Amino acid sequence: MIKILTYPDIDPQQWEALVDRSPYATWFQTPEAYEFYAALSSELIPFAFGIEECRGDKAGDRLVGVVVGYITRERNALKQFFTRRAIIIGGPLLAEDISNKALSALLSAIAQCKVEGLKFKGVENSKADTPAFTPYTLHPTPIFIESRNFHDYSRWKEVFQNAGFAYQPHYDIYVHCNADHQLSERRQRELKRAIKNGAMVCEAQTEQEVRDWYQILHRLYREKVRTPLFSEEFFLQFYRNGVGKYLLVKYEGKVIGGMMCPVLNGKAIYEWYVCGQDEEYRELYPSVMATYAAIEYAKAKGLPLFDFMGAGKPTVPYGVRDFKMEFGGELVEHGRFLCIRRPLLYWIGKLGVKWIKRFAYNCKIKEFESGKTAK
Repeated sequence: MIKILTYPDIDPQQWEALVDRSPYATWFQTPEAYEFYAALSSELIPFAFGIEECRGDKAGDRLVGVVVGYITRERNALKQFFTRRAIIIGGPLLAEDISNKALSALLSAIAQCKVEGLKFKGVENSKADTPAFTPYTLHPTPIFIESRNFHDYSRWKEVFQNAGFAYQPHYDIYVHCNADHQLSERRQRELKRAIKNGAMVCEAQTEQEVRDWYQILHRLYREKVRTPLFSEEFFLQFYRNGVGKYLLVKYEGKVIGGMMCPVLNGKAIYEWYVCGQDEEYRELYPSVMATYAAIEYAKAKGLPLFDFMGAGKPTVPYGVRDFKMEFGGELVEHGRFLCIRRPLLYWIGKLGVKWIKRFAYNCKIKEFESGKTAK
């Protein structure tokens, strides 16, 4: 028999135990991650589904799967309508012996149900072999649900696909910090030069330092990345919760770069957001310093893995992937699972993002050309 749960009915002790024993554990599927999301109601709407399974060979119900994620929330109603999406970072937290039937039920719960506020509707706790779902209309209904996998779920690919989650190839990069790994010669030279020129790394000690770092990140996303970025409050809350680290690069007391790193104790550290004033401080290489600082932190704390959290699509050239590979990591393809709930809105949104990026690029070209003419 199987039983579907929603937060707060997931037993916290069983949840923590599953994080400890599962080879599919990430920080993003922990109770701490859910609590972090829940503290940001103006930014996102969190959700958590669990599934218990009782089989004849094991006594009692046992938690064998948890999925934590969030639905993005926009202040602009029109933007919210066209961009609302549910994101599951890291992929589901699963027991190695979860049955296909239990996993299928868990995925169906996610695919069929919607979230209103912090409450779940449409899923009834059930101990029947096939849980009953009651579809319903809620706000906001995500246009799509995306699981960004940090582990290999290939053994369950068919189960995901049957539940409506199509596989999308996507790279990630692992740096195995408990094994010998070799930085490229270029990265070694850059690090030596940065340290010689006075760059240093430290953990954030105040909210003002986080604010200074966020201004660099915000500029990066506005001018180059051109994808949505959470507000400053999101990053301050991460600092207040103490669920990870800000590893900052400083020069003469000024923050010039750094990385926001969730930490899963005993297992991994993650590059969630990283930035640096690389053009302004060319001889200090702040982005290189920040990345290497996370690897060194992992080694010092006995964490076996540094996860870059993504390295682009295999068929698309991606300069950031080349940058990351020079830190001696392993390129892996664990992909993503995508469930499209509203196909028309999904494709309208995709085209809209492409148009916005092209428009921003053309504006930068015109700005550059006008600057040359003025000179």
